[in-house]
Amino acid sequence: MELYHNNMSTCAQKVRLVLREKGLEVTEHPINLRAGEQNAPAYLKLNPKGVVPTLVDRGQPIIESTVICEYLEDVAPQVALRPADPLWRARMRLWTLQPDAGFHHAVGTVCTAVAFRHQFIARGPEQVAAYLAGRPDPVARERMRALIEQGLDAPGVGAALRAYDAFVGRMAQQLAQTPWLAGESFSLADAMALPYIVRLEHLAFEGWWTDPARGRGAVAGWLERCKARPSYAAIADYIEPPFVELTLRYGREARARVAAEIAAGV
Repeated sequence: MELYHNNMSTCAQKVRLVLREKGLEVTEHPINLRAGEQNAPAYLKLNPKGVVPTLVDRGQPIIESTVICEYLEDVAPQVALRPADPLWRARMRLWTLQPDAGFHHAVGTVCTAVAFRHQFIARGPEQVAAYLAGRPDPVARERMRALIEQGLDAPGVGAALRAYDAFVGRMAQQLAQTPWLAGESFSLADAMALPYIVRLEHLAFEGWWTDPARGRGAVAGWLERCKARPSYAAIADYIEPPFVELTLRYGREARARVAAEIAAGV
């Protein structure tokens, strides 16, 4: 197997977690997203969407992180990451479909508005213009332009923040009843959620579950259990300190504004 991925991509982290849980080895091909390597013709032949990750097995590419994780479950079922009970398996899939149903887009909006935009701004207007010109979808291009130029004032940011916060709230409700999102054992649902919670840590937004007034302490306990698993190395071993320094810096600066945006929609 070969894995085309990016160190800090939440979708790539999810797939690496599943690979580690199953003890599967892959040949890794890092993709520099900021440099636009995902748009290289050779990579687009594997993944026409120009996103990561892409898994290649027996010479055939498999794309979409949720599909890749299900594929790995079929390839290596001896380490089960789907509940045996059909009801819990269905509940697991309700969790794993959330990123593809719009949640991942909301997370990208939040991260760009709060922190990532500063990476683009630092490059100067010419490079920003070149980057935007390289985005073929005009709707996505203008959405990104607004996020870079306006940050938290860009259209849709408030709704994206509330969607992200609501996701953590749903996690807290489930984890108050069961140790893992789909019952009594770690599953694909937990592998899906973990990168998004770690991303909140990297934005200095851990108060979303550590603030006693919010009643989400179950998420903190779940996060400790996840980090205690050997598979957490799939995230920890790939952390890029400059990336986290940037997200922490701008996340701290934005915390008060973010809290106000979330409260405005309650």
